[in-house]
Amino acid sequence: MDFSLSTEQQERYDRIRTAVSEISSPDSAATRSHEETWKEMAALGLLGAAVPEEHGGGGFGALDTALLYEGASDGGADTGLLFAAAAHLFACVRPVLEFASPQTRKALLPALCSGELTAGNAMTEPDAGSDISRLETTATRVDGGYLLDGVKSFVSNGPVAGLYVTYATTDPNGGYFGSTAFAVDRDSPGLVAGEPMKKSALTACQAGEVRFARCFVPDDRVLGSPGQGQVVFQTSMRWERSCLFAIYLGQQERLIRRCLQHALERRQFGKRLADFQPVADRLADMRLRLESGRLLLYRACTEIDAGQDPSLWVALAKLAVSEAAVATSLDAARIFGGRAFLTEHGIEEQVRDAAPATTFSGTSDIQRQLIAREMGL
Repeated sequence: MDFSLSTEQQERYDRIRTAVSEISSPDSAATRSHEETWKEMAALGLLGAAVPEEHGGGGFGALDTALLYEGASDGGADTGLLFAAAAHLFACVRPVLEFASPQTRKALLPALCSGELTAGNAMTEPDAGSDISRLETTATRVDGGYLLDGVKSFVSNGPVAGLYVTYATTDPNGGYFGSTAFAVDRDSPGLVAGEPMKKSALTACQAGEVRFARCFVPDDRVLGSPGQGQVVFQTSMRWERSCLFAIYLGQQERLIRRCLQHALERRQFGKRLADFQPVADRLADMRLRLESGRLLLYRACTEIDAGQDPSLWVALAKLAVSEAAVATSLDAARIFGGRAFLTEHGIEEQVRDAAPATTFSGTSDIQRQLIAREMGL
């Protein structure tokens, strides 16, 4: 299977890699509001890349969308900001696209793609984690819709979102068909979005708690059919576990480039760092991890675009890329030595931003279980 980029794909990659340089500067980031930044992300096509053009999106498939995010990350875009855009697109916009009614798609998708509306992924719960079969948030059937009650934690974009894609138990005895997905407006009575959490990683992505207290959601905001929450969630995860992690391909590419330059310029004991075999070996390992993960991620995206079952390749890609991101950021810290812990170099920030990759969207242990299941174990 050929994973080489076409001329059009390479040109698009190069364009976004260049375009993100302006919005990646610390001074620029500090002076922009969320609304301004979000509009800029929309202008780059990141908020609606995987949405058909008729709904205001870019009309890209999974692979071209992944390349867009990889290029933006390679160009220096903040990892947390790209994570916020990816959570918006893959965990929220894609479910609306694939499972909302035609009227709801028409009402929401253009605003979601243009940056007018930010979406928050309200899945995780304090005690249930992301186990959708044991959600404590409930949705009680009433005339014309449902009443939501419960608490969601670690809601990506939660403090700034105007729309939340959330999941609730509609049938406690329903097993796989016991939960339902909803698209809920921020101004819905009974919905309270909490303040941003104080966290040390992916800081440009605001996350917070969202509470539902007899929050009414009309029938036309159900995503899919009642009881189809697992299907909606797993579909969004296929996109998130592949395309989102292209961010970490770009991050690794950038780190390798910086480490190579540092190794060629920095001298110790009268020699370049690059002349020390352990340093050269470390750089070779970084490249090996990146290229291996890249091939798996491109394969996963290609399977999605072909309409095949991508489960094995998505789990393999998520596991490989997330583990590689952590290992490569730590190798970068070793190559830079004490300088890695000076904030001016940004290496310590890359370590912090890489660390959560093995946890969100399903831990590495969960990915290994999924791989084993696909192997017939």
